[in-house]
Amino acid sequence: MTPFDRPPVGMNLARTSKVVAQAFDAAMAEVGGTLPVWLTLLSVKSKELANQRELAGMIGIQGATLTHHLNAMEAQGLLTRRRDPENRRVHQVALTEAGEALFEKLRLAAVAFDKRLRAGIPDDRLAEFAEVLAALRRNAEPPQS
Repeated sequence: MTPFDRPPVGMNLARTSKVVAQAFDAAMAEVGGTLPVWLTLLSVKSKELANQRELAGMIGIQGATLTHHLNAMEAQGLLTRRRDPENRRVHQVALTEAGEALFEKLRLAAVAFDKRLRAGIPDDRLAEFAEVLAALRRNAEPPQS
């Protein structure tokens, strides 16, 4: 058996990731959200008042991209930004009532999607899968010098 008798792990993972991401995006869209909005609301909700730099890092995007998302979300009344009284160069981000309501809708959609994704897979296999994914992430990172 050669390594290419079955699809390479990376190719299979990339294809699966794309399908899962598209399905998750569709689940978010059904309730009026997007993945960037969900990640932003989740990140803000998980930290009482995250500043924009920390928020960008938690979401995994550049500051300019985050600013674009935050501007749109602030215009929609989903969050507020204010200057940190301790450091005027830092903006603190907080959810509004509308942001809290959208967060809850998206949270329920994310939980339902996760349940759908896990259907028929025993917990012990999911735990093993999580370990394999963590190993793949580690193996994909550049070597430390």
